[in-house]
Amino acid sequence: MAALTVPRIARWFSRERPDARKPAPLPTGNVTFMFTDIEGSTRLWEAQQGTMSVALARHDALLREAISKQGGHVFKTGGDSFCAAFAEAPEAVAAALAAQQALHRESWPESAHICVRIALHTGAAELREGDYYGSTLNRVARLLAIGHGRQTLVSGSTRDQCQESLPVDALLMSLGEHTLKDLARPEPVYQLCHPALPRAFPPLKTPIGPMEESTPSIAVLPFINLSRDEENEYFADGLSNELLTVLSKIRGLRVASRTSAFSFKGKDVDVIAAAQKLNVAHILEGSVRNSGKRVRITAELVKVATDSHLWSETYDRELDDIFAVQDDIAQSVVKELRHALLHEALESASTEQVKAEVQLAAKGRSDNAEAYRLYMHAQFFRDQLTRERTAKGIESFVRALQVDPTYALAWAGLSRAYSDQAGQNWVPRAEGYAKARAAAQKALQLEPDLAEAHTAMGWIRGSSDWDWKGADESFSRALELASGSAVVANAAGVLAGKLGRFDEAIELLQRAATLDPLNVAIQRNLGLYCLGAGMPDAAEGPLNASLQLNPQGGLVHCWLSLVHLAHGRKDEALAAAQREVNESFRLLALAVVHDARGEGAAADTSLADLIQKHGDEAAYQIAGVHACRHDADRAFEWLERTYELRDPGVTYVKIDPLLHNLRTDPRWPAFVSKLGLTQPGATLTEPVTTH
Repeated sequence: MAALTVPRIARWFSRERPDARKPAPLPTGNVTFMFTDIEGSTRLWEAQQGTMSVALARHDALLREAISKQGGHVFKTGGDSFCAAFAEAPEAVAAALAAQQALHRESWPESAHICVRIALHTGAAELREGDYYGSTLNRVARLLAIGHGRQTLVSGSTRDQCQESLPVDALLMSLGEHTLKDLARPEPVYQLCHPALPRAFPPLKTPIGPMEESTPSIAVLPFINLSRDEENEYFADGLSNELLTVLSKIRGLRVASRTSAFSFKGKDVDVIAAAQKLNVAHILEGSVRNSGKRVRITAELVKVATDSHLWSETYDRELDDIFAVQDDIAQSVVKELRHALLHEALESASTEQVKAEVQLAAKGRSDNAEAYRLYMHAQFFRDQLTRERTAKGIESFVRALQVDPTYALAWAGLSRAYSDQAGQNWVPRAEGYAKARAAAQKALQLEPDLAEAHTAMGWIRGSSDWDWKGADESFSRALELASGSAVVANAAGVLAGKLGRFDEAIELLQRAATLDPLNVAIQRNLGLYCLGAGMPDAAEGPLNASLQLNPQGGLVHCWLSLVHLAHGRKDEALAAAQREVNESFRLLALAVVHDARGEGAAADTSLADLIQKHGDEAAYQIAGVHACRHDADRAFEWLERTYELRDPGVTYVKIDPLLHNLRTDPRWPAFVSKLGLTQPGATLTEPVTTH
């Protein structure tokens, strides 16, 4: 059945026939809805009309029996689809499980095998003359549209009400948050699993930004280190990361980014669960064993939907031959994916084309095995983002470049490490960014078309120089060279928002979140930018997703408190503000929320504490509090201080929801102009209000 469009839902469904036996009364208030349909029914009817008539009658009987036994009410049918309502979520889950088990046990004709997808969602709906209306029905219809035959999808709200009352041996497996067509707020999606039912399915049919749904998708899981020496762990990580980076630069592939893929490191990985959380159809996994100058690498490509191996290989090589092994794995993966999904022939012409693509994607690396080893060592340390580990990473980058001064990727990595030091105030900012700039320039000199080098230069131009035009040019070029990089999409999206190009910013951040769905920072950025663009409904989902990934993450509860205020939920806003783990942002949120609640004394106390404890490093946050309190004079005083201190926070003024009250002040254009943020961009048409 084709996906439903929201305006046509009411017309598409027909009321239950008057002569049908209907339990009464229909549930009201908080209702759990169960929608079903048969996958591929249009094709089956065209090819097997007679057989389908018999099969459909049996399908209807099995569904009605499962629904009625759990106290459900079928209130609409349409073609092969059912809409049922339940007063309690556990009853709906039990009905869905019973229906799928009965359908699975049934001996269907081979030419008309019935595969039903089911969706469950709980929420308020208006009941009029035996029919339900409201956004809850739109959401369950959209949830149904992203599923596959035999699969049962459960929304976050339904899961919350039934997770302690599941049927025996049943469980709800998280598939992460997904955007539903035409709906602003993403939905946490769970799959109902049971040992008697299939568990492996292709990725959900959710929007994936600019890439087509037919785009081959893959995640490279961290290769397992089988060496006796744990120090060689960096080599296994590095090989996985290099393969991931190369594959992400191949046009026509969608590759889950490192942060998400490496979240499974050190865990007993369920490949099916990992693929569904990463929203990919294929997994590349393997192992590495080092022994002196010898290395054994195993790699296998798994097709998730069938849990089958498309390709596997074992390599016993000298360490100096690591580049040939890496290229061979990448080429094999690309060929197999294109053969399986795009039906390209595995022939010599295709092989030569793929070989050329992989070589182009590997641009900027060294051919020296020792330099490569040191580079992987450096990346291993830099990824941990602590003062000590970043310093160790820089040491290894420098040593790699002493071995091979033409190693462009190492120069780009060194630039990012220096930027990390400067951005975290671990070294004097001017000194750190000067070193970062020199390293990025060297990388670009060696490889003018290296995406990593353009990204590194974009960070410097934006964070240090406040050269917005130059940063925009750098990130735009990086996007052209590596459109499948979540790092680049996130960086470009953040900059676009700073310049006031909100639609572009949110589109780029959504692309980054698609490529890197388990990245805490990307989800947080997406939530903040949706909030700043006047879309608190769209902000709530990514912010909650960020908290699910890291319940102790900073800044997220602060932004959620503003979302709650925008919806008038002042008690929830206060609770969220109190849970903020970053003290300066907790005091900021408390000052704003108490003021919105009319609790002036408590607001004054929070603001005074913020100024006393964090006056120097939180000048920008203090300006935001004064702006929310309609104290424009003091807000501009603190904004001027942030400008003098070169506080990075001040570069967010055009996207910051706290500063809305200042945007009609005559001083606002001059201040924005002084920052250089005068490039044309969207204006806020639906501001977030806190009163």
